[in-house]
Amino acid sequence: MKSIFKPKSVKSHPVIPEIFIRSVSSRVVLLSLCAIQGCTPLVPKYARPEPSIQNTFPSSDASLKSSPDLKPESALNAVSVNSMQWQDFVVDPSLKQVIALALENNKDLRIAALQIEKAQAQFGVAQSSLFPQINASVGNTATKTPANLSASGQESIMHDYSAGLGFSAYELDMFGRLQSLRASAFEQYLSTSQAALSVKISLIAQVASQYLTLSADQSHLHLAEQTFQAQIQSYEIDKKRFDIGVISELDLSQSRTSIETARVDISKYKSLVVQDLNSLNLLVGKTVSETLLPKDFLATPAITLIAPGLPSDLLRNRPDVLEAEHQLIAANANIGAARAAYFPSITLTTFYGSASPSLSGLFSQGSRSWLFVPQINLPIFDGGRISANLKIAQANQKIAVESYQKVVQTAFKEVADALTVQDNIREQLTAQESLVEATALSFKLSQARYQNGINSYLNVLDSERSLYAAKHNLIALKLAQAANQFTLYKALGAGVQQTQ
Repeated sequence: MKSIFKPKSVKSHPVIPEIFIRSVSSRVVLLSLCAIQGCTPLVPKYARPEPSIQNTFPSSDASLKSSPDLKPESALNAVSVNSMQWQDFVVDPSLKQVIALALENNKDLRIAALQIEKAQAQFGVAQSSLFPQINASVGNTATKTPANLSASGQESIMHDYSAGLGFSAYELDMFGRLQSLRASAFEQYLSTSQAALSVKISLIAQVASQYLTLSADQSHLHLAEQTFQAQIQSYEIDKKRFDIGVISELDLSQSRTSIETARVDISKYKSLVVQDLNSLNLLVGKTVSETLLPKDFLATPAITLIAPGLPSDLLRNRPDVLEAEHQLIAANANIGAARAAYFPSITLTTFYGSASPSLSGLFSQGSRSWLFVPQINLPIFDGGRISANLKIAQANQKIAVESYQKVVQTAFKEVADALTVQDNIREQLTAQESLVEATALSFKLSQARYQNGINSYLNVLDSERSLYAAKHNLIALKLAQAANQFTLYKALGAGVQQTQ
């Protein structure tokens, strides 16, 4: 923002004392002119740090090789990732409604929005210091003089009435101190806005992941209940076979262990489902309707493939990276404010109105009154306070540089990890599905051999446990695949423009 003072020359400016112009060097005068025109020459020139990361994310073609049905042209590239909206990312309609509810009611998101309002107001406070605070005042001063101090030898009471407009201690921003503080406050405001975007994107990913976790635990519970019912039927058959002496009591006891194992898992997953639902309600900010809860375990709800060789420049769109950069620019501006403390400061106090010894004559002719008090303050000795403040500002700027680079490197790691999981989890799923088929066949064969008296029931029990564990692991892998897509969505800062 340019200053409200725009004189053609310093000498023609009515509020700059001539003695000040004669006492400073020509260089200081040039700095003063620049500051009056709205620039801040004492702020270091900003240059975005270049973090030591690769130009592209490490990725492979494993997902393409393991899934021939996925075509490279359907992969998301840099342009589509930037323009993607979360509504395009989520396929399940119930999950879309749950996320929309969370964006309306989540308390963390509301707090983030209020933080933006607070930062905006703080920026307004910093900006207001560039302008004089004009106040209207009406006053009365009564003075009693005792007789022994009065020239007439009699006690007297005098009244002074005044009314007018004016401002006090208004600082002319000759060296950009206030401009630097305003710039810092503005960057803090932008930083807070980006922090709110981070909260929003994180909330979308958290709600989706919690929704998927609830769905997966419901599937675990359903599997345990199915196994429990199957084991009850198997146990009833074994009980009859025991009663007629076909199997031993040991076989019957081993058959019962499968029932109790499934019963324990049912209790465990019932508890997890309730906890998942409580966590989902907390994220949404209200109780989620039962009609919106998952019915069947969801398949991967969104991105199935990210194009290999995605540029790392995408990270600049991440809100936390932009937040760190705004913090860095703010720290850079604070150096200019700290440097300006070495130079003289000029403050003005003015008043224009009327004054009278009587209230009735306050606005009569000849009662006009004015006051003009310019003041120059030049720091001479402060015990090193100004120098220490400058060192603090410079140290904060260096800290902000390191913080920015760390945020970028962390963001790169998060995206690289998510891409690595995406590249390999499909192959894991294929192998796990094959394992489930193999263990199912093994269980079927072991049952047949046991019924024909070839193997003991222990072989049946081992095969059954292997099949049960393989099915649970398959559900866990599907959950990991789905959750990873939202992790990747969050790590890339996808949909930032639409969210903003």
